Amino acid sequence: MAEESSLEGSEKEEVDSSGAGLGDLESLDSIESRWVIQDDDDSEIGVEDDNDGFDGTGLESDEDEIPEHRLIRTGPRVDSFDVEALEVPGAPRNDYEDLTVGRRVLLAFQTLGVVFGDVGTSPLYTFSVMFSKSPVQEKEDVIGALSLVLYTLLLVPLIKYVLVVLWANDDGEGGTFALYSLISRHAKISLIPNQLRSDARISSFRLKVPCPELERSLKLKEKLENSLFLKKLLLVLVLAGTSMVIADGVVTPAMSVMSAVGGLKVGVDVVEQDQVVMISVAFLVILFSLQKYGTSKMGLVVGPALLIWFCCLAGIGIYNLIKYDSSVFRAFNPVHIYYFFKRNSINAWYALGGCILCATGSEALFADLCYFSVRSVQLTFVCLVLPCLILGYMGQAAYLMENHADASQAFFSSVPGAAFWPVLFVANVAALIASRTMTTATFSCIKQSTALGCFPRLKIIHTSRKFMGQIYIPVLNWFLLAVCLVVVCSISSIDEIGNAYGMAELGVMMTTTILVTLIMLLIWQINIVVVIAFLVVFLGVELIFFSSVIASVGDGSWIILVFAVIMFGIMYIWNYGSKLRYETEVEQKLSMDLMRDLGCNLGTIRAPGIGLLYNELVKGVPAIFGHFLTTLPAIHSMVIFVCIKYVPVPVVPQNERFLFRRVCTKSYHLFRCIARYGYKDARKENHQAFEQLLIESLEKFIRREAQERSLESDGNDDSDSEDDFAGSRVVIGPNGSMYSMGVPLLSEYRDLNRPIMEMNTSSDQTNNHPFDASSDSSVSEAEQSLERELSFIHKAKESGVVYLLGHGDIRARKDSWFIKKLVINYFYAFLRKNCRRGIANLSVPQSHLMQVGMTYMV
Repeated sequence: MAEESSLEGSEKEEVDSSGAGLGDLESLDSIESRWVIQDDDDSEIGVEDDNDGFDGTGLESDEDEIPEHRLIRTGPRVDSFDVEALEVPGAPRNDYEDLTVGRRVLLAFQTLGVVFGDVGTSPLYTFSVMFSKSPVQEKEDVIGALSLVLYTLLLVPLIKYVLVVLWANDDGEGGTFALYSLISRHAKISLIPNQLRSDARISSFRLKVPCPELERSLKLKEKLENSLFLKKLLLVLVLAGTSMVIADGVVTPAMSVMSAVGGLKVGVDVVEQDQVVMISVAFLVILFSLQKYGTSKMGLVVGPALLIWFCCLAGIGIYNLIKYDSSVFRAFNPVHIYYFFKRNSINAWYALGGCILCATGSEALFADLCYFSVRSVQLTFVCLVLPCLILGYMGQAAYLMENHADASQAFFSSVPGAAFWPVLFVANVAALIASRTMTTATFSCIKQSTALGCFPRLKIIHTSRKFMGQIYIPVLNWFLLAVCLVVVCSISSIDEIGNAYGMAELGVMMTTTILVTLIMLLIWQINIVVVIAFLVVFLGVELIFFSSVIASVGDGSWIILVFAVIMFGIMYIWNYGSKLRYETEVEQKLSMDLMRDLGCNLGTIRAPGIGLLYNELVKGVPAIFGHFLTTLPAIHSMVIFVCIKYVPVPVVPQNERFLFRRVCTKSYHLFRCIARYGYKDARKENHQAFEQLLIESLEKFIRREAQERSLESDGNDDSDSEDDFAGSRVVIGPNGSMYSMGVPLLSEYRDLNRPIMEMNTSSDQTNNHPFDASSDSSVSEAEQSLERELSFIHKAKESGVVYLLGHGDIRARKDSWFIKKLVINYFYAFLRKNCRRGIANLSVPQSHLMQVGMTYMV
């Protein structure tokens, strides 16, 4: 049975449509409003949110200028999040590392039906579109066009993608956003400031910093991190490339199916273009209806069909080479490309728009990589796909050498008469399979962009229990079908669709070239000459091709450009709105001064139970918590601020999922938990499993905290004051090594309020210094304190867990620019209203939910 997950951002929210109980704080101004508390004398005390921490205390410090968080032999304070993150059992293993030889062969077989369908069906239309723009005048034109196709195949799919780009994968994930994620791990380029140093402790980060070219890499990293313009430019580039991937997922089915069905006009004279369009529409509806059965199932079914198709290409090619003209082997001499342009001039330049179609599907080699391993894709392409494609194109060229008039239907005209109908059937099946190629790539890209905060959340179904990357997005599937039908019905000419196809494909290719160049400089750190050569050669070639297709944009292919612009707008608005909302929540967060002044009862009644307050902040107490305190008659005896955070890695191991930190002193019973997920992770836990994992992780955190306090106590028996905390502290690392720290990891904050929930300490204790007692009594008290706190957690768990969901909306200020009001108040609000809500993924009974709305002015 398929598993579902909703890729969500860092916040769980749900709109309380009634708005009941919001009180006077329903609308908060991000600049002018302030949090106030009422003391015993009914006097208001204004609290500013600019002091979020206390050095050397149990309160958390949220300053951005804290020293680097890491364990060293001697050094600065170590953050508790980072110590937790050091519990790394080893890097997660790729799904394909332990496969047997037979399983690898099966995977290579499946790649035919999932990855290579698009590039495999390109012989159906490449020559037809080329010669519609540059008609065949003599045999040398055929040789020149074939030479152009052959070297495009070798240069783009083989050299660029198979030999270079595939190795730029993000731990097995491919696609535009996988490249962006890989860069994000090595440079802080995200516009949403929710990065933590502890994220780099995740085992799947695998930051590689080889020695050669290190200085250049660090300089580039510094420029990317310090330049807001470069960050925005890189984001715009990634979003533009992603929009072209989605556009590619629309035009690929239209082109493949119509070109295959168009073969009926060769076999049946009475068939007109209108009939071809209607049959294509029926095929497309069937195709998208079968998409939900998943990649693995469909790959096993369509793999044999694609194998037969590639065999047909090779067989027909060999037959035509023997029967017609074997002199087409001269096309391997690139000088015929020069002759082709010399004879046809401007028409040869227009023909480039058709030539690039032979490389369509190259991006699918990379974008669909998450479904298979790099080796299986490389093996299949080099050993089967490329030879069959070359033979297929050469066979068509051999036929056209003696049949110039059949250039408009080059493939089907070159098929031997006895094999026409079987080949037509196989071609239509292959076209249907090819139509799925970019659809599956689009699914992968959308999931990645959603996890990284650049696309609204959608329902995602995981179609495979073994491989997490195999997914299906129902809403996107039917949306692509609707747009595809519009394209097929409005642009009935194969030539016009082919031009739109090349435009979308080249947009993705150029984006990939630029991002891989950055990876070469920043991560691979290879020789600068190699990097420049890669950029100049491939980006130069792609720009030449793009100049050809853009010159014909007025013939109907503009529809695809408009669609890509709309998708780009959706992604940019979502990212912009999410960034503003996060920054506003950071500005509005509660200060530690306020929490301390409220006391351990938080100015209200503490009722038994655990409250899980979902928010996006990775630092500080969210403003929505103050809203809960002012609107609810009581708050739970234990409150955990839960942040669902997606980090730029494919997978976060389960035992590295949760990071904890204590908020305020023990008597407050407040914790922060950051639940980290990779963009490939499937959020499969129901609320009971999630609660169990969270509580178990919290107990481990408390036990380790007690152990560290004990170590600090042992090392400071002779200390007379808190100033002596500057001495060394010993911490046992995950690997058993002993480390010393300059200051204690978690030192007690002096709280003047006596803990209500805790037992009173000995009456003869005259101060709060934890190291004044004897060693034995200190150990005994520490053990009793640990047992009391664990017992308190168990009792709170037995009383029940309630999910506190704060729904934070943003509205533009009245004095904002008109464009900002339009984007925030209408477009972003529309997307927020219609995206998949975080509560849909919780599976929590309504009796366990509590929701409060809040509006920020930005």
